[in-house]
Amino acid sequence: MGLLGLIAFISQQKTKEIGIRKVLGASIAEIVQLLAIDFVKVIVVALLIASPIAWYFMNNWLQDFAYKIDIPWWVFAFSGIVAIGIAMLTMGFQAIKAASVNPVKSLRTE
Repeated sequence: MGLLGLIAFISQQKTKEIGIRKVLGASIAEIVQLLAIDFVKVIVVALLIASPIAWYFMNNWLQDFAYKIDIPWWVFAFSGIVAIGIAMLTMGFQAIKAASVNPVKSLRTE
């Protein structure tokens, strides 16, 4: 819910920019890419910070059990891919919705 709210807020704030880009000939894919780059960067930075910390604490916690296991690297890669996928689906839906609005209507509102 937080990601959906954040993306809806950002797309609402960039309504004029999206409208201007549409008037100048930008396609919906270019507008989606404009909004996607910021979110992918934030998610990648969050994964780079959170993955080593999560591995450290989970590894220490799992070593206290009788049957010790190691956490493979692909668990963190898979969770990162899933997080980026969910963000792209949510962001894509909101960006397509914002890009399909009539640019005159978006530029007229203040």
